Amino acid sequence: MEDNKMSRRQVVAGLGTTMAALVVSPVLGGTKMETNLEGAAKISDPTKLYPKPPFKSQPQPWPGLQSKMDPVPDCGETSYRGSGRLTGRKALITGGDSGMGRAAAIAYAREGADVAINYYPTEEPDAQEVIALIRKEGRKAIAIPGDLRSEDFCKTLVQKAVSGLGGLDIIVNNAGRQQSVVSIADLTTEEFDATMKTNIYAPFWIIKAALPHLPAGSAIIGTTSEQAYDPSPDLYAYAQTKAATMNYVKSLAKQLGPKGIRVNGVAPGPIWTALQISGGAQPEKQQMFGSWTMLARPGQPAELASIYVQLAAADASFATGQIYGSSGGVGMP
Repeated sequence: MEDNKMSRRQVVAGLGTTMAALVVSPVLGGTKMETNLEGAAKISDPTKLYPKPPFKSQPQPWPGLQSKMDPVPDCGETSYRGSGRLTGRKALITGGDSGMGRAAAIAYAREGADVAINYYPTEEPDAQEVIALIRKEGRKAIAIPGDLRSEDFCKTLVQKAVSGLGGLDIIVNNAGRQQSVVSIADLTTEEFDATMKTNIYAPFWIIKAALPHLPAGSAIIGTTSEQAYDPSPDLYAYAQTKAATMNYVKSLAKQLGPKGIRVNGVAPGPIWTALQISGGAQPEKQQMFGSWTMLARPGQPAELASIYVQLAAADASFATGQIYGSSGGVGMP
């Protein structure tokens, strides 16, 4: 019996020696291992990965088109690679024409999901680019333009998404209105109301309408912001709505958890999107946008795509009531 044990030890020792030789051999000049590693993922210096400010002044009327921005935001159009993590899923994404919503839509399609996107009617050119990218992956793509400030439209939006996709199990409430106003004295009731209806009322109306259609295992994702934790003085209205988003995520997660529906949020920091050039930032801040982060640049929507995928995917089944931050080292969480 002891002889057999010794034999096994010898075998293990021999394997260990062989493995050690394989590990060391590239360093000592072997080439086979180097060839095998050529397909490995490359790492990149995040400080050099994307454009840094200053950016040129480029105001657009609200809500803006990202296709006319310089530089054009990267939403993963050429970089995101899927691996089937959302095969067979059915997603509705508001603000899916640009920014983080566009990045999520592209990533979801490449992960195997069918996707319906909502956007404001004037954003049609950007939206059609997304629709084409989704269909290129062989997935269903449903375009549903309309104004989220209308409760009737939000109900219709859900109905069209369910009908067009044949069901619904992911909701991404991403669309947001952000308008920079230096003083509360200059903030009109109309603008305050428009921000509240877009950012707070619309998710309420959409989730309420969608809930009867969501099976256990569904995911609801809200886009909050670092503004929920560290509000800028000129974003008085917007920052309030992002704090409210953070709280509805945590509240609704407790309510829907027993039904098997997860609710989470994404909290971006300064991300280069059409929000910034369509009234969301003062001109001088837009030109130096993101310079205050640890990476000395704004984030790009593509850098958040994997977070939206993770929160929707079945292997994140224990994540609910969470806020996932991506802010370049500033803000919280």
